Amino acid sequence: MAETPTSVRGMNDLLPPESAKWQHLERTCRELFARFGYAEVRPPVVEHTDLFVRGVGEGSDIVGKEMYTFRDRSDRSLTLRPELTAGLARAYIEHSMAAKEAVTRWWSLGPVFRYEAINTGRYRQFYQIDCETYGVGEPTLDAEVIAMLHALYTQLQVAPLTILVNNVGKGDDRARYREALVTFLTPHTEALCADCKRRLATNPLRVLDCKVDRCQAIVVTAPSVLDHLGDAARDHFERVQATLAEMGVPFTVEPRLVRGLDYYTGTVFEITTTAGDLGSQSTIVAGGRYDDMIGELGGPATPAIGFGIGVERTILCMPGEASSYLTPVGVFIAAHGAPARRRATALAHRLRRAGIAVEVEHREVGMKAQFRRADKLGARLSLALGEAELASGEGQLKDMATRTEHPVVLAELVATVQRLLA
Repeated sequence: MAETPTSVRGMNDLLPPESAKWQHLERTCRELFARFGYAEVRPPVVEHTDLFVRGVGEGSDIVGKEMYTFRDRSDRSLTLRPELTAGLARAYIEHSMAAKEAVTRWWSLGPVFRYEAINTGRYRQFYQIDCETYGVGEPTLDAEVIAMLHALYTQLQVAPLTILVNNVGKGDDRARYREALVTFLTPHTEALCADCKRRLATNPLRVLDCKVDRCQAIVVTAPSVLDHLGDAARDHFERVQATLAEMGVPFTVEPRLVRGLDYYTGTVFEITTTAGDLGSQSTIVAGGRYDDMIGELGGPATPAIGFGIGVERTILCMPGEASSYLTPVGVFIAAHGAPARRRATALAHRLRRAGIAVEVEHREVGMKAQFRRADKLGARLSLALGEAELASGEGQLKDMATRTEHPVVLAELVATVQRLLA
């Protein structure tokens, strides 16, 4: 007997009714992002490996040990994308968007791939929703992006929320802070975890983001990046905070927030929650400003800011059972006999074209079993069709909640159903 096929570990099937919850999140994002001026982009899943080495950073954990990289038949090194930002930046450059419009607002949704430890809401194929804005370097945009996320999670009824913000500086700011941080961490080298010993040489700011207890204990007294910002970065961050306050968006300044990617410059942020039993790693969305990436990848110098939503983790935090997000069945048509099934199919088609969700029974199943199925599906109304109804052209629409019946002329079924559902 052939072995039963299974999915690859860390790469999961998404089935109903859970998919309905995902669709609600995606629909909410589409509608909200459109109001903020974002248009959808769909970049490829596979990119040249060099894009992520240059864009994400050779010293990052993602590039160093988490990417799915392979050589194709032309011996090119290709990678399943581990995040969306670098691919969108590549598309922005390749399609000369800077020459076409002063400001570009894009959003994207899709799977990303990282070979990392599997945890609650963290898998090896997981999904992200990204928003990226190119061409604006003003602090008011930073605040607007954070406020949009606050509006999104408020609409999704995810609570409580904690919005963490910081500024990691750029250029001379980063160099000064990196030197101070290395000076602080070096005496603690032996106490650091193996990953942080490596990070100390390649990307010391990532030590601040480590989740290992002994590393967290060490960085509690680490110097603050905010104490090493120059006047321009400090002024920018103060204006971000002032704008958030003006918008009524609650936030907390977290000096140890650095994010796990090398490309961030200036404002960074995360939103965390205690909803959804996410454990200690409670971040559901994160992002920040990356003003150098476009230029470093070969495009024109372009300020940029964006974020990535962890879809699985957000889904875990959304209230209600997945089944509550399903589109409710408006009418269930139970048919007895082949002629009735043909008529039921035609009536269902008319109702669906009018925008009503309908379930019709195509199998030769007893009427009691059909009505049990209507109950299980949560149908609002049911209609029984048999020889008598076909002969008279009339039937009874039953309200499945109250068990009351409403006479209906089959030729007028659409109008009657619309009236009852309204």
